[in-house]
Amino acid sequence: MTLFITGAAGFIGSSFLRVAKAHGIYGKIVIIDSLTYAGRKENFIDYVNDRDVIFENVDIRNYESLRSVFQKYEPSSVVHLAAESHVDNSISGPRVFIETNVIGTFNLLECSRELYSSRKVDVDKFKFVHVSTDEVFGELGETGKFSETTAYDPSSPYSASKASSDHLVRAWHRTFGLPCIVTNCSNNYGPRQFPEKLIPRMILNALADKALPVYGKGQNVRDWIYVDDHSEGIWLALTKGKAGDTYCLGGNSERKNIEVVTAICEILDRKKPRRNNQSYKELITFVEDRLGHDFRYAIDDQLAQEELGYKRRFSTFEEGLESTINWYLENSGWVESISKGAK
Repeated sequence: MTLFITGAAGFIGSSFLRVAKAHGIYGKIVIIDSLTYAGRKENFIDYVNDRDVIFENVDIRNYESLRSVFQKYEPSSVVHLAAESHVDNSISGPRVFIETNVIGTFNLLECSRELYSSRKVDVDKFKFVHVSTDEVFGELGETGKFSETTAYDPSSPYSASKASSDHLVRAWHRTFGLPCIVTNCSNNYGPRQFPEKLIPRMILNALADKALPVYGKGQNVRDWIYVDDHSEGIWLALTKGKAGDTYCLGGNSERKNIEVVTAICEILDRKKPRRNNQSYKELITFVEDRLGHDFRYAIDDQLAQEELGYKRRFSTFEEGLESTINWYLENSGWVESISKGAK
């Protein structure tokens, strides 16, 4: 069997590659990635061997190139993680988000539909798993959680593009019978995350003795999921999920942004004190809030726990955060390579 993973050079994609490889069900894994600024060879290169893990430098926006790869390998299943994902970038330049997240997903669905309809693969085992986000649901107030039945209400160009792709996936299942599953996750954190996102940015800025910019007053709330826990959830959706269903995958770790930044500072104060012996908290600065900044996200993943057996590795967010910080402290070579923009 052959598994396609799109976006495996990215943060979540490379984590899922490691999880899929560890489970060892698929005889061959094909990585499809165009190596954008956040897609790094450093994240997957140790696994590529030209036998059971193969890298194809293909942009999912290019239908013909994508189709040729489908015809070459005839994947047994597809896990789709490739996406433009940074909200700030979607506000300043939304076009690439529509091209990648909407058109790219459409291209993958059409290639999958053609292959599935040809009966060249085991139609009883084929699945198209589309990895999405909780941001498609909009924002929550002080109480409540998102679930598989929550109505869509995206706020940003990023979340709107992901909502659009979710709808396409469900339409291809309902109209064409393509076996599709959608997963929606909360905010990911962990090793190898590109430093544009909150946690790695705060870690690396602190270590460089730079300002730690926090939007508004840092009161926005996010639910945090450790990336490998998320990847295990995706694996369960792929191997145990029911075609046509949706599964929410969360971390059960709601924290205000300022609480996250403060926790990072406290861990670093213990592990790598500043030269001036002041706390890293002294570097925290508050900046103008982001446009359309959703107040709160939270995920109810009871369905995934009950139907898929989904479990989380870390009992607390702080435990996972310390493990993450340890990784960044121990992998200065990766950090230096990313900082230099090396591919």
